Amino acid sequence: CTVIFTRLATRDLHKPISILFCNLAVSDLFTSFSGFWISMLFITDPDITIFGSRDMLAPYALYTTSILSTIYNLVSIGIERYLAVAESMRARFRLARTHSIAVVLVSWVLAFFLGCLPLMGWNCLHAEQNISVLYSPFCVNYLVLVTMPNVVLAFLVPLFTYLRIIIILRKRKLRMQACGQATGTYKSAETQVARTSISIWLLALVSYAPFLAGVIFDATNQRCHTDLYPSVYIFRNCTAMLITITCLGNPLLYTLRAKLRAPRCLSAQRPRACAI
Repeated sequence: CTVIFTRLATRDLHKPISILFCNLAVSDLFTSFSGFWISMLFITDPDITIFGSRDMLAPYALYTTSILSTIYNLVSIGIERYLAVAESMRARFRLARTHSIAVVLVSWVLAFFLGCLPLMGWNCLHAEQNISVLYSPFCVNYLVLVTMPNVVLAFLVPLFTYLRIIIILRKRKLRMQACGQATGTYKSAETQVARTSISIWLLALVSYAPFLAGVIFDATNQRCHTDLYPSVYIFRNCTAMLITITCLGNPLLYTLRAKLRAPRCLSAQRPRACAI
């Protein structure tokens, strides 16, 4: 909420990246709210979070929707940062405010569609054969369809975009050295970008890899709920805690450290700075 209010109160709202930051905070807010909803259901009636119930469909659907929206936002921010740095791409395509709004709308529509499929009928309330053991009454094939491609997307796209950003900065630094210009500021910016990029990717890895492992275990497991209690459900709760920690880490990485600057070799006399 602090990130949302801060972004709305500043004059940077017209910038495309600020819209993506604000939308990421909204996604994190929905993730925290849905996780709190599931926790309250666990406190009032623990059995329904283990054996499944119709009451779990709505909070699980909101939880899935918010996680998917967060993933799409992380991918969009990585692509936007790459477009802001890559001169060849920036010459062909410049991300405007309307593009950011369109990306936000498309990401939410896609997230709501995939997240609400169980509410539309794709659930295992009356089918025991394909029911998920960890996230009843979701179906295993639904979890596999939603989780596998989106988690891989969350790992690979940011990894590619931020690695490309680091490579571009290193090449520009070498060009500045060839021009005989000082590269101390550029080296500092390159280091800062590298650290932030690695932190972003590691946060996604630590947050979503255990969840992906749980879904894989769920898909390959053939035992019933009581045989897995309580160790597997403790692991499930830990994966939810890691995702919640991501909601706390995203504002730190994307808002407090968003103003990363690196110089560009535009003139032989004095390099200018540009926000990346």
